[in-house]
Amino acid sequence: MAQSGGDLLITAAQVLLPDGRCLPRAVEVRRGVIAAVHEQAPPWQGPVLEGRGLTLLPGVIDPQVHFRDPGLTHKEDLVTASRACLRGGVTGFLEMPNTDPQTVDAGSLAAKLARAAAVSRVHHGFFLGACGDGSNLDQLRDPGPACGIKMFMGTGKGPLDCGDPAIQEQIFATGDRLIAVHAEDQQRLQQRRQALLSRWPDDQGRPADLHSDIHDVEAALAATQRAVDLSNRYGRRLHILHLTTGAEADWLRRHRSDRISIEVCPQHLFLDRSAYSHRGNLAQMNPPLRTGHDRQVLWQALLDGVIDCIATDHAPHTLAEKDRPYPPSPSGMPGVETSLPLMLTQVALGRCRLDQVARWMSERPAQLYGIPGKGRIAPGYDADLVLVDLQRSRPVLRQEVVSRCGWSPFEDWELVGWPEATVVAGVVGYERGVFNEACRGRALTFDPAAMVVSPE
Repeated sequence: MAQSGGDLLITAAQVLLPDGRCLPRAVEVRRGVIAAVHEQAPPWQGPVLEGRGLTLLPGVIDPQVHFRDPGLTHKEDLVTASRACLRGGVTGFLEMPNTDPQTVDAGSLAAKLARAAAVSRVHHGFFLGACGDGSNLDQLRDPGPACGIKMFMGTGKGPLDCGDPAIQEQIFATGDRLIAVHAEDQQRLQQRRQALLSRWPDDQGRPADLHSDIHDVEAALAATQRAVDLSNRYGRRLHILHLTTGAEADWLRRHRSDRISIEVCPQHLFLDRSAYSHRGNLAQMNPPLRTGHDRQVLWQALLDGVIDCIATDHAPHTLAEKDRPYPPSPSGMPGVETSLPLMLTQVALGRCRLDQVARWMSERPAQLYGIPGKGRIAPGYDADLVLVDLQRSRPVLRQEVVSRCGWSPFEDWELVGWPEATVVAGVVGYERGVFNEACRGRALTFDPAAMVVSPE
């Protein structure tokens, strides 16, 4: 049964405050909303979550996931995915339209929302997909409760492939809602796939990292430049998904407007093409892994504010599917369980600050999509929270992965900042390995007028 917002007192934690300070505080929650942040715990009769020795952060909002529900649930579904979210401190997600059926009209969107309302342990929102033949332009004009429009500029998503420049232009000219783009040039991808695969007509001798050569830097940069041009010409809010190349980051540093936002994924901050040598196809994703230099440039762009936020692009496949030879092997990897510990490990190493991580993973996603009441620990904000242990290191273990796919590209990495408890609207959904199966999230709301694209 779905739970409404709960009452809760979180005591003795180091609380990350909106001004960036981390101080010992008690957080009082009433009906799922933060009522007060106290220096001392007040008298309390309700549920208590002990935070001694732990740090309280706003819950993560992951603005790009593929949870495979409906139609591809042998890989993942909304139950397993939202439980994985809880384990990773993710209290809200925005999910992509490439399910079966694809989310391209009001009916398919309503079905997803109904399914999520029934089973999702965390808050949820869904994109409406643009069709590559322009057949759902009327739907895109008013996408209703969708968080935005998703446009695949290239990668082979069948009916969702919007590789035709004329169709791309029509999509940008239709309506006024946010458009999130997977920026790869379809024509160049097709040309390079044909040319490079012809050199290895069978599996023998085919390089493990051929995928990164097919999906090259030029394909990404050309599509990003086109998307920015369309955004500028039509005055359209644009979100560039999963940036991967230093060339794109450097170009966007000079050319992004105040209506454009950008995200990066942990895999493109922490992995490069060398991962193919020891992870094989588990390292295959779209867009692909790049070079160590690209990672460095992306990191600097994130620290400088050129990149706004972090998403996972959680896109699981089974180990059997991943074991196929390239190119039938599918692209994608799980990420919601490890994204926060990966970033908090960088805090421990001195690469970034705790408040920066909270900004990239909580506050900025809420601002960019106009999600009210999310992303800060302050009175009046929703009590979507995560208690993490910044003192203890633990490895990523395959046997502990909650996602249905049962693997992670970061297996055996030692990480700090694992969630000890995750709170959704004042309800403890996860605590020290135990899930509250009654915990339910709510449909997120999106207010275009409340979007903050260029932070103060």
